[in-house]
Amino acid sequence: MFKRKKITVIGAGATGATTAHVMALKEMGDIVLVDVAEGIPEGKALDIWEAGPIERFSLKVSGSNSYEATRDSDVIVVTAGMPRKPGMSRDDLLKVNADIVYQVVEKAAKLSPEALLVVLSNPADVMAYVAQKASGFPYHRVIGQAGVLDSARFRTFLADALNVSPKDVTAFVMGGHGDDMVPLVRYSSVAGIPIEKLLPADTIEKIVQRTRTGGGEVLNLMKISAFYAPASSLAEMVQAMLKDERRVIPVISYLDGEYGEHDIFVGVPAIVGGNGIEKVLEVEFTDSERAAFAKSVASVRKPLSMLNY
Repeated sequence: MFKRKKITVIGAGATGATTAHVMALKEMGDIVLVDVAEGIPEGKALDIWEAGPIERFSLKVSGSNSYEATRDSDVIVVTAGMPRKPGMSRDDLLKVNADIVYQVVEKAAKLSPEALLVVLSNPADVMAYVAQKASGFPYHRVIGQAGVLDSARFRTFLADALNVSPKDVTAFVMGGHGDDMVPLVRYSSVAGIPIEKLLPADTIEKIVQRTRTGGGEVLNLMKISAFYAPASSLAEMVQAMLKDERRVIPVISYLDGEYGEHDIFVGVPAIVGGNGIEKVLEVEFTDSERAAFAKSVASVRKPLSMLNY
């Protein structure tokens, strides 16, 4: 008997619900939306499911306050946590969200011991580390989302500056998901043409800085964290895993010697497929790029050292 893939999304806030909606539109599998708020996951799931006849998807979307509904999931997406508010850094959320992420992941992992785990909760690099400790899963099955989102912002701003389609812009961002992230200009291109050949250096630097503060820009405008682009980023990662696409995308991965770093989750380019992280790809750095990456990794280690995991 054919069995559709099952995806659990923990957290039915704006990001979680939008992620569930995007994945339903892409027909990735049956979706379970889980949250502690009574009626919210059930209501949002029902609303999404009722769009099926219009959007032509046949899968089931359900909601629950009980983790039993998540049993035997193929992928668990964690969006739960306190949202960032204006004036707050991602690190301000550290201890509150670490406790939340540990608890929800521990519950879900026991019911789906073979699942792949994708973490969005902020600060994302640290929360990926917490999620791995809570689940006990092999490192390659725990992945943080940040690089896809940060790179999408970088690509958007580059495409706008060049007045071209973002489909033709290739770029990626490494390091921690924060103000010290490292947009790699030298590896960025438009239809194979290096952006350094197409844009002046001062324009590129402004785009790099805007990318680093992209989440804050949205936050300051809406007074809540971004959720549309993060949801699309999560969906792209989940699709790469469920369809074993072996996509080369920037994700938060555990490093065990790659780039000279150990025992840390941080943003790097990786092959993402049916087993999660199939391989971390190591790109060559210039001295300045290496220094920037080291600084970004250090900014992840600092809050990580405040936790006892």
